[in-house]
Amino acid sequence: MDTALRADAEQIIRESLRAVLPDEAVKRALKDFRPGPGRTLLVAVGKAAWQMAQAALEVLGPVDGGIVVTKTGHSRGELPGLRCYEAGHPVPDRRSFAAARAGLELIQGLREEDRVLFLLSGGGSALFELPLIPEEELQDLTGQLLACGADIVEINTLRKRLSAVKGGKFAQACAPARVLNVILSDVLGDPPDGIASGPACPDPSTCAQAEAIVRKYGLTLSPQAQALLAVETPKELDNVEIRITGSVRELCRAAAESCARLGYEPVFLTDRLCCQAREAGSFLASILKSHEGEGRSLAFIAGGETVVRLLSGGLGGRNQELALAAARGIAGIPGAAVFSLGSDGSDGPTDAAGGYVDGDSLSALAAAGLEPEAVLQENDSYRALQAVGGLLITGPTGTNVNDVAVALLRR
Repeated sequence: MDTALRADAEQIIRESLRAVLPDEAVKRALKDFRPGPGRTLLVAVGKAAWQMAQAALEVLGPVDGGIVVTKTGHSRGELPGLRCYEAGHPVPDRRSFAAARAGLELIQGLREEDRVLFLLSGGGSALFELPLIPEEELQDLTGQLLACGADIVEINTLRKRLSAVKGGKFAQACAPARVLNVILSDVLGDPPDGIASGPACPDPSTCAQAEAIVRKYGLTLSPQAQALLAVETPKELDNVEIRITGSVRELCRAAAESCARLGYEPVFLTDRLCCQAREAGSFLASILKSHEGEGRSLAFIAGGETVVRLLSGGLGGRNQELALAAARGIAGIPGAAVFSLGSDGSDGPTDAAGGYVDGDSLSALAAAGLEPEAVLQENDSYRALQAVGGLLITGPTGTNVNDVAVALLRR
């Protein structure tokens, strides 16, 4: 392993994540927020929910009640006046359902003079859920969607219709109280209806689109679920104000600034990366090969959310697959490295944020008896990268604005 390149990667990661922590973003969004004459309730949902809620309390002081719902291991203790829940992700579980039920109970009987501060970050689709179909069927459908390679927009189009809180239904339940929805975006292009399936946003998707997704992937639904796809979601919500306060574009910008400080010329590629993870890894490797030998230190930056088609039962995540898929393409190139990570600190069902490879990784994998293509077919990138020191471990970061991938070429 090229230790100098790895040190650069670690520094870029630290500085990029620091720039997108939710503390200042939430405070910025709330600088002119004024509670009404009635009650003020706080509901925070998502992988960054705990830190967003803490920042809001620093601005507002005590509130009249609320809940925080985040991923297992992402809560950092009690917050005054709030009940904290941890729940399942990426597949919702009974704790997700209990949290959503608690949220709906909290807002019962609100009046026009009351206010709900709804803090939302990525991961909320799984963490905050109350299904209109049996719990086991929702979990099975979520598994089908993740396995077939459906993108997040397609997944959310179905989730909204099978849920009591998604697709604007939570804000609808808050009426006549006003809702301020502050969003830390993890969705490409920052569409508010797509972030955590838009619990406080009108839903532009249609029943026809939902039914087309079922046909496209050959999904198995019960008659009850199929009937719900024909029920339209709220198209207007006159009690909601939405403020998006952070996104993957800011993460990419921070990565570019960090690269520049280290002497690389940053090249911003996209903040809407949305292909198969292994294709993205191969693409970034090909870019480095094209610029090999130019005598310049370059950094190519791409943000977004790739997808993984599950072919087997291995352990890994999209960022680890992206990195591993780049290993062969950059093998033997001096000063070349590719790394990718999820800004929340967790990549798939693992404790890794993502993966790192450089020009030495392919030979290290071979020495360990591992061949990247075979490993990718097994979706077992975690164990392969672990064997060659290629895992990126950050722990829960307190933010969630999607993924960033960086391809480095050092002079």
